[in-house]
Amino acid sequence: MKFQQYYLECLSHASYLIGDETSGRAVVVDPQRDIAQYLADAEASGLTIEMVIETHFHADFLSGHLELAAATGAEICYSAIANPEFEHRKMSDGERVSLGEVVLEFRHTPGHTPESMSIVVFESAEATEPYGVLTGDTLFIGDVGRPDLLTSVGFTQDQLAEKLYESLHNKLMTLPDETRVFPAHGAGSACGKNLSTELTSTIGDQKSTNYALRAPSRDAFMEMVTAGQPPAPSYFIYDAVLNQRKRELLDEDALPAALTLEEADRAIAGGALLVDGRTPEEFALGHLEGAINVGLGGRYAEFAGSIIPSDADIVLFVEDGYELEAKNRLARIGFDRVVGAISDTTRVLVENPDRVRRASRLTSQAFNDRHAEIANIQIVDVRNPGEVESGMVPDSVNIPVGQLPARLDELDAGRPTVIYCAGGYRSSVAASLLRQRGFNDVSDVLGGYGAWIETTQSA
Repeated sequence: MKFQQYYLECLSHASYLIGDETSGRAVVVDPQRDIAQYLADAEASGLTIEMVIETHFHADFLSGHLELAAATGAEICYSAIANPEFEHRKMSDGERVSLGEVVLEFRHTPGHTPESMSIVVFESAEATEPYGVLTGDTLFIGDVGRPDLLTSVGFTQDQLAEKLYESLHNKLMTLPDETRVFPAHGAGSACGKNLSTELTSTIGDQKSTNYALRAPSRDAFMEMVTAGQPPAPSYFIYDAVLNQRKRELLDEDALPAALTLEEADRAIAGGALLVDGRTPEEFALGHLEGAINVGLGGRYAEFAGSIIPSDADIVLFVEDGYELEAKNRLARIGFDRVVGAISDTTRVLVENPDRVRRASRLTSQAFNDRHAEIANIQIVDVRNPGEVESGMVPDSVNIPVGQLPARLDELDAGRPTVIYCAGGYRSSVAASLLRQRGFNDVSDVLGGYGAWIETTQSA
C-alpha cells in the first residue's frame, strides 16, 4: 500500500493519496483544488487514480474533485446522502471497495454535516485490524467537527451535535485502539476550536486525550462541542454551496493578466478591489491608496475570503514572481475573479509618489501613550472570542477580523482608531480595510496583544 498525506499549512488542510502497488489502482481523498502534486506522485508510483473521494461538502476550501476527474477520468464519490449536481458515485454505509490488496470501507458519520463519512483503510482483504481511518471533519486530533456551520440546511445545531455523538461512539470509537486517525484538518482551522498541531493519532489516544470524546454524557458532549466555537469566515457558505455545483475548472498554470496601473485603475473604478499581498511591514512603508493588505506569508486565502465579497473582482499587487501563487491560493477557496496583477510593482510605487500612502504602526508603548492622551480613541480587538477570554486592552471592543465588513456601522469613521490582534498580521488586514472604507486615522499595534502585555507588565 502507498499511503501519503498532504498538508496545506495555509488552510490547515490534509488530503490523501492511497494506492495499491500490486494493482496500480489509487484514490485521492479530499483533494485541494490545484492537483498537480497528486498527479505527479501517482505517476511516479505507477498508480492510476480511479476515485476521488470527498468525506463531505467542504466549507473552508474549494475541493479539486472536478479537476481530478477531468484530468484522470476518476469517479467522484460521496456518501449516499449527498446530492451534488454533477455525476458521482454514491457510497453506502458499510460498503467496501477493493483496490487490489488494499480495501476501503465507508462508514457514514454525520454530525459535522449530514453527508459526512469516514473511510477505514485495510492493507488487505484478510486483515482483521485496520491500518487507519480517514475521518474528514468528524474527528480531529484533539477535537471533533463543529456542528454549527450553516452548511447543513434543514438541521439544527443540536440535531447535528446529537448525530455527531452517535457517529463518534458507534462508528469510530468502536475501531481498535491501534487504528491510526487521519483527519482533514489541523490546528488553525475554523472547523473546530481545539485542533492539535499533530497530523495523526490513534483511536486509543483520542479516547484518552480528546476533550469531546471524554465527555461523561451525550448532553455534556453536545454542550461542549457547541460552545466557544470561533466565528466562521464569511466565505464558508459560498464554498459549501460551490462544492456541490458544476463550475469552471482551475488552470493552475495560467498566470493572471499583467496590468498597467492605468488598466488596474479602470478595473478598480468598475468595482474591483486592490489586494496587496506583501508583508505588513512592506505595506506600511508604502502602498497604493485604497489597497487592502492580506500578506501571502500568512493565511492568505482565509483572510482574503473573510473580508472580500465572493462576487468582487480582484486586482493583485504582489512582488514580481508571486502572481501565480496569489491567484492559485485565492482559487483554493473559489475566488476566481482575479482580473489581473499590476506589473513591476516597485516601479509603480516609485513613479507614482502621489498615489502612495504609508500605514501607521505603533509600538505597544506608543499605543499606551496615545491611549492615555486621546480621549475619544477607538480601540478594536480583531482576535477571535476564544482568544480574548484571557484578557483585552481596556476600553477596546472585540470584532473578529472576519466580521468587520458586516459590523463597520458599530465603529465611528471619524474617531482615531487603533487595531490590534495577537501578533500584527490580522491587525494590518483590518486596518487597511478600514482605511479603504473611509476611516482616516487608523493605526495598528506592532506585536499585537502579546507585545502590549509584555510592555504593560514591565512598566
